[in-house]
Amino acid sequence: MVTPASAAATPASDERAAHGSALIPAAAERLGDDPIFALNAEASARARAGESIVNATLGALLEDDGALAVLPSVLEAIGRVPAKQASAYAPILGDPGFLRAVASDLLGRGPLAGQAVVAATPGGTGAIHHAVQNFLEPGEALLTTDRHWAPYRTIAEHAGRKVETFGMFDATGRFDVPAFGSALLELAARQRRLLVLLNFPCHNPTGYSLDDSEWRAIGDALAAAAERVPVSILIDHAYAKFGEEGGRGFATHAARWADRALVLVAWTASKSFAQYGARVGALVAIARDDRERASIQGALGFSCRGTWSNCNHLGQLAITSLLEEGELRERAEGERATLIRLLAERVAAFNREAARAKLLYPRYEGGFFVSVFAPDGERAAAAMREHGVYVVPMRGAVRVALCSTPARDVPRLVEALAEGVRR
Repeated sequence: MVTPASAAATPASDERAAHGSALIPAAAERLGDDPIFALNAEASARARAGESIVNATLGALLEDDGALAVLPSVLEAIGRVPAKQASAYAPILGDPGFLRAVASDLLGRGPLAGQAVVAATPGGTGAIHHAVQNFLEPGEALLTTDRHWAPYRTIAEHAGRKVETFGMFDATGRFDVPAFGSALLELAARQRRLLVLLNFPCHNPTGYSLDDSEWRAIGDALAAAAERVPVSILIDHAYAKFGEEGGRGFATHAARWADRALVLVAWTASKSFAQYGARVGALVAIARDDRERASIQGALGFSCRGTWSNCNHLGQLAITSLLEEGELRERAEGERATLIRLLAERVAAFNREAARAKLLYPRYEGGFFVSVFAPDGERAAAAMREHGVYVVPMRGAVRVALCSTPARDVPRLVEALAEGVRR
């Protein structure tokens, strides 16, 4: 019998070792695990061992008893889909009813929705992938905030693109519009096109949401850059249902921007319908010109076929029912409202306790996360783990997932934060 150890010493394997790894050099040093999932696993293991743990790492909305929050209406919608229909391949771009429903959910039923091209994607991550792949040349960089969801960089680098950032906050703690505008123009001087990626409202990882004046100022900066090169702006809409007006206020600004820039939106059911595992999402592109829309549709269809081919048909059909069928939609919205209230209680508790502790953090009105500024995020998070409190370290801050933290644990969480950030 040949054991793995003896197999490793065969002449064939010696020959392979002499010639080097079969992996291409660019792939050889990549890490497949995500640090956030690793921290969550460590926290969960300590909790199973009987320790009292506050785990504020993972971006999934949990009930106060630690169970995953779900919408019963979503489970019912999934169960209603006929088995043979669910088992069939979905069209490459997505089920037509799903595509129309997403456009209406995001943009209403006015003319803007009629100017939208929609492609189904596996969650918002797939939408971001398609935007990077089709609206930037290889070697070019997308522009985003210096504090951002780390997989943006992973997606860009895997597609042969790069990421450049600008300082997100000014000295007063507001979105730094001048820094954004300067970064746009500087990058426009070096590239033939621009792709801007912004995650609002309820920004991950800071929890910040733009006010109306900040949205308008972003539009002005985009218009200035569009005088030099073609500009696309991608809004990561993942947490929008937990923001003001359910994120619908963005559509008024998108209508103004569409005259000067290509407006893209990464839409997902993962957060808004508490269906992280179904991987149902879409990339929405708003283009005024008929010919441009046809070209975008072809490009997105090609990218779908060249990556995942087609998306979860069962999930698309179920989400379409939840978006389009009046009674089911009302139930889903009511169930979501209950989760929003649950999250709002945690946000209010955090704001109250953090103010008492004099913690520094951005304006936080809702969403899954908030970031607390710290001189050394790694040191702060390590100090908190000594007390059984888990958060995600970042450069100059730690990310706190209130989505998974009961309000009753917030005082303990803030106490650990106050000690950790002052280490």
